[in-house]
Amino acid sequence: MTSMLVRGGHVLDVAAGELNEHDVLAVDGRIVEVGTDVRAPHGAEVIAAAGLVVMPGLIDAHVHVTAATADLSGLGTWPVSYVTAHAATILRDMLHRGFTTVRDASGADFGLARAQREGLLAGPRIAFCGKALSQTGGHGDGRGPGQTAMEDTDYCAGLGRIADGVDAVRRAARDELRKGAHHIKVMASGGVASPTDRIDSTQYSDAELVAVVEEARAANRYVAAHAYSARAVNKALRAGVRSIEHGNLIDDESVALFRKHDAFLVPTLVTYWALKEEGISYGLPASSWEKVDAVLDAGIRALERAHAGGVKIAYGSDLLGGMHRHQSREFSIRGQVQAPADVIRSATVVAADLLDTSGEIGALLPGTRADMLLLDGDPLADLTVLAEPGDHLRAVVQDGAVVVDRR
Repeated sequence: MTSMLVRGGHVLDVAAGELNEHDVLAVDGRIVEVGTDVRAPHGAEVIAAAGLVVMPGLIDAHVHVTAATADLSGLGTWPVSYVTAHAATILRDMLHRGFTTVRDASGADFGLARAQREGLLAGPRIAFCGKALSQTGGHGDGRGPGQTAMEDTDYCAGLGRIADGVDAVRRAARDELRKGAHHIKVMASGGVASPTDRIDSTQYSDAELVAVVEEARAANRYVAAHAYSARAVNKALRAGVRSIEHGNLIDDESVALFRKHDAFLVPTLVTYWALKEEGISYGLPASSWEKVDAVLDAGIRALERAHAGGVKIAYGSDLLGGMHRHQSREFSIRGQVQAPADVIRSATVVAADLLDTSGEIGALLPGTRADMLLLDGDPLADLTVLAEPGDHLRAVVQDGAVVVDRR
């Protein structure tokens, strides 16, 4: 039995949005007690946290841990072993920013998740979808207009696989579920990084979307959909999709549908800022860079609309290549619209709810995993504390063990 006592910190109750001077006791990687004057078992590791804020480990609900370049079409030509080496560095750096769990939105697979779980890779635990499903010419089709060969996308290092028609998307969804996918992702609209589609397009028919949702539900899983325009978002929500990724161009009907279907929005605002500033230098093709303006400014307005309408909003970053280092900047961007407590909830309890792991991660309560951050500063008063972890993050605890120590 291993035990750890974090003593005398200001423990953040994320649901209430308040700090309490409490101790936190973890045994065998789980929190067993939170309160005052908690006694440490014999042999427990004791961490003095006086003057520090103790909060749950962060959850990023939209990452691509294998996206070591912004040239996603080119990524599919990289050797899987080389991509894995890059992913190990990306994962380690995420952990050092305080993210103890991530939801990979295409690219990661059971091998990476298993390697992290077994301690072969240092990084956040990974909820993965495998390859995103895309129609021909959709956001997951990396072929340029002059390419005709349909390459095997199922087992390369790319992020997507092509499936057309109800039977084909059922087969593709079943295959990703066979490989252990925690959720299925579909490309339901055009995107920035794809070469032959338009941002405002809708992708996949109603019947195809419903078929994927049916397969996910049969396996007690859910579907996430990449979608920008209100037309694409609303179509996906009516089909039963659980989370909308990006959603920069939603309208009032979208908000009503989110509420009706108890669905989640995962904005990824930092990626548009990063793509505009640095995308070209990290491999983003010029044709994709020119699409960024169509969604850059709209993202903040969409966040305002969703927040005012009571939509459940989870934290996402969606960064590519060398831009991964901006992952924490999303806190500052969200803070332009939401109160700090709401932004923090998006990266803890709301994200845990989206991942179907409420009571497992995202809060410091008896029974949850002992994932904790020790911060020099109060994020409820200033989101810079989370947006600039290099200046404020003193330690990261994952499953009851100190994995990053800057004390």
